[in-house]
Amino acid sequence: MQKKNRSLWQGISLAIMAALLVAGFTFSVPAGVAAQGPTPTPNDPVWRAFSTVRDAIEEDKSVDLTIVQSWAFEQSEFQPGGIDSCVDLDDPNTGREIYFGWTFDITSLRGDRYYARVSFDLSVVAICDRVPEAAAPVAAAPDPNLPAPVAGSGATGGFELGGHVLELSANTKGLMTRSGMTWAKKQLRWNVGDGTAVAAGMINAARAQGLKILLGVVGSPSQMGNFDDYVNQYAAFVGEVAALGPDAIEVWNEPNIDREWPNGQVNGANYTRLLAATFNAIKSKNANVIVVSGAPAPTGYWGTAGCAAEGCNDDVFMQQMATAGAASYLDCVGLHYNEGIVAPNVSSGDPRGEYPSYYFGSMLQRGYGPFGKPVCFTELGYLSGEDLGRPIPGGFAWAQNTTVVQHASWLASAVSQAAQSGRVRLLIVWNVDFPDLGGADPMGGYAMLRKDGTCPACDQLGVVMGGS
Repeated sequence: MQKKNRSLWQGISLAIMAALLVAGFTFSVPAGVAAQGPTPTPNDPVWRAFSTVRDAIEEDKSVDLTIVQSWAFEQSEFQPGGIDSCVDLDDPNTGREIYFGWTFDITSLRGDRYYARVSFDLSVVAICDRVPEAAAPVAAAPDPNLPAPVAGSGATGGFELGGHVLELSANTKGLMTRSGMTWAKKQLRWNVGDGTAVAAGMINAARAQGLKILLGVVGSPSQMGNFDDYVNQYAAFVGEVAALGPDAIEVWNEPNIDREWPNGQVNGANYTRLLAATFNAIKSKNANVIVVSGAPAPTGYWGTAGCAAEGCNDDVFMQQMATAGAASYLDCVGLHYNEGIVAPNVSSGDPRGEYPSYYFGSMLQRGYGPFGKPVCFTELGYLSGEDLGRPIPGGFAWAQNTTVVQHASWLASAVSQAAQSGRVRLLIVWNVDFPDLGGADPMGGYAMLRKDGTCPACDQLGVVMGGS
């Protein structure tokens, strides 16, 4: 509910809070200190969630939270008991069955603390009767056999944009220049015994077009029988690739599913063993290479169980990584977002439901939260089959209503939000120039270069990145 008696102080304080929220900070304002700030961004999903919670608390508690001493937020799963499990209900059976959303912890200028929850679609707010003690964080307990991390530069610098490319040609470079892209991504599938010639070719092709390059180096699950021996061989190979001078290396791809990791061994701690050895091999050969952790496949397939032999939900997998100490062995957290069918500035309304990986804002928090380190989206894309000339394959039917216009607009909006978040170092669009090859994977539907040779997303991205 809007308050009609808000003063100039409110406008200033909300602007400051919005700016710092976008940057990911816990917010505080000393009493009596005025400052200027940018206009609040009402379309930011977390900002709108905070506004909803703040207004509900003010109305319920008859307090003024125009200016607060501090506040913090997190994406939460309300288990057990749902969103009302922190409320003293006369009948516990009347608790609302909302299990995902935002949690806010707000301390007023007087030192009073308020704790509240809100669903992702902002339709349900629970003002807690108890401010629960924060659960003790799971201490990072790395395998004692993990090596000490080798020193090297991290993911320093401002936000940059790139694209996953099929062909590093002058034509592709033209599309990327229009889009404000300075990075290319290529993925390399390594088999035991392979040399570095293919990697060198990819790096040289990017350099010839004046582009930085992110190499994703993926091994073969079928060759990982002797895990420790395999880790050593993989790390040694990636170290040799680092010596060739790429700008960044992503260590594996989607290691949370058995398509890319051995069935029965999917676990963030196991992946961290490979990440640690590879990080040190890279930094020992070239300290300036940005090391990106392998982005997990975004999924909630395994429900509340979180994991099975076939894989793990991405949030569970990343928490396992964090607990194992992975933050010491990465410069940037690899993240994928490729199943959106709503605009990236909304946090509800997806017809499939309100699962966090459906929304850009909650997906970003899903990767940033466990590590508190910069995020590198190594694959971010929207699928439109509008112009493919064939039905979207059944496994991608969720995108059947996405238009080419939406594809371009949503890419530009996601890049804008990522750049303003203060949390994203690099965003790689999936993809720039892949054609539709038929079959079960509509890669061409994700492509910026459409089937008729146009690139609606190029110019919109170019504007976002500062072009004309």
